[in-house]
Amino acid sequence: MSWSRPVGWILDHLVYRTSVTGRANVPTGGPVIFAANHISFLDGPVMFGASPRPMHILVKQEMFTGFLGRVLTASGQLPVDRSGDRAALQRCRKVLDAGRCVGILPEGTRGSGAAEDINGGVAWLALNSGAPVVPVAILGTRKGDEHLDSVPRPGRRFHVSFGNALTLTRRAGESGRASMDRAALEIRAALSGHVQDSIQLTGQPLPAAHNPRTPAVAGTPADDH
Repeated sequence: MSWSRPVGWILDHLVYRTSVTGRANVPTGGPVIFAANHISFLDGPVMFGASPRPMHILVKQEMFTGFLGRVLTASGQLPVDRSGDRAALQRCRKVLDAGRCVGILPEGTRGSGAAEDINGGVAWLALNSGAPVVPVAILGTRKGDEHLDSVPRPGRRFHVSFGNALTLTRRAGESGRASMDRAALEIRAALSGHVQDSIQLTGQPLPAAHNPRTPAVAGTPADDH
């Protein structure tokens, strides 16, 4: 993965202008789950380039074809089947158990990026790995009424902000389902709150929410790299 870090930096700072805040909130060692809002197909690469630590990002398996597929595989990204893929979550857990980092876009599909709803995959990972979750707000990769598939012009200003890490554990006497539901609510609240704080800080609003979206699938944390 070492060669892909400079590529991410070039995307963030030469192709686009990305301001990054909150790097100090990312634990310097051990496993970390990065959970970001999702407004553009560029969110994964932009988060990858802005992060102080390398990560393995869940990417829809349809992207793993041809030259792009070889690049994604070589850079350590992880394929996920959006129709339901527990195996992908198990692969993520192995990465976390080895002390590395995983990146997830838990809204599942591109939309307004307000993180009003997330799937359960990130909660399952947090509870079963013990890894802290760092909420990540990404702004500017899509703006206004731009189409979901629009490509921002070079030079646009992006904002990436890493929030305070939260660690989730099961409580005594709490069922597995109750733990999952509570963890998902806490992650959603942390991510959506961090996104709103970042909007206030940067003055960069979220894009319109009326663009068509593909249905989210529980347990499949991202549709794009």
